[in-house]
Amino acid sequence: MFTQPQLMSILSSLPDPAFILTRSGRYAAIFGGKDLRHYHDGSSLVGRSMFEVLKEEKARWFADHIEKALDSGVLHIVEYELSGSDVKGASDDGPSHPIWFEGRVQALNFQVEGEAAVVWVASNITEKHAVQQKLQKLSETDALTGLYNRRKLIETLDHRLAIFEREKSQTSVLVFDLDNFKRLNDEMGHHAGDAALVEIARLCRQHLRQNDVIARFGGDEFVVVMPGTHRDDALEIAERLREHVPIALRENLRYESTISGGVSEFDPPDRFSSDILRRADEGLYLSKRAGRNRVSAR
Repeated sequence: MFTQPQLMSILSSLPDPAFILTRSGRYAAIFGGKDLRHYHDGSSLVGRSMFEVLKEEKARWFADHIEKALDSGVLHIVEYELSGSDVKGASDDGPSHPIWFEGRVQALNFQVEGEAAVVWVASNITEKHAVQQKLQKLSETDALTGLYNRRKLIETLDHRLAIFEREKSQTSVLVFDLDNFKRLNDEMGHHAGDAALVEIARLCRQHLRQNDVIARFGGDEFVVVMPGTHRDDALEIAERLREHVPIALRENLRYESTISGGVSEFDPPDRFSSDILRRADEGLYLSKRAGRNRVSAR
């Protein structure tokens, strides 16, 4: 149907590059990549090994996925990023941000240069990935405070519970809210209430640890997930936050208020992430009944 020169011309005209990669990681051939908006000329790679071109960790990652495609014999699809830091001897004139690709990897039914080989078609999906990341952030984030929302909180707790069951790595949870929040809204308006919630979110980011997951659970209730933390240590962290909140509200919003909270940690009988939330919530109500402006452990 087509002559060999015609087939070569068709392959060379493909908008996305198609790499012929051997099991050992050698670039045996490259076709296509004519969409110059997204790709550079890769012809200089032919005959070289990925381990000559890429840093060891990234080259090993590609080699592992080549092996998976060869072992399975079916189409293997993977998303990945490449940046200048992944390339040996990269110049400073390349892109400063990572570029995202979708790799479609298929084992060939013949050997290339005496080795099993795959065809790896790389499609630039950087713009698509950015949109996906933005949509994911919107789906996980509270619009007012910028903290995580209930959905992300439950997802995080489920993940931490699985780790606790598997590795016995402890996680603690703090549940707290603003004392007399209704009075603030009634006296100063809902805009003042919103400002207080935003201020508390700022304080959480400032005084809690980087790996703590902070979420607005609803209304004026916040939840902090503290990985790798036992209840007593979480109680100390919560107390420091409790001390800072009234000062910040007084100085920045000219309003006198405090927070009350409850702290708990995973227990071996826990079957659901809601179990630890329920105990922390019980601690919150103990604090309320005891006069507010305190944190109770359960």
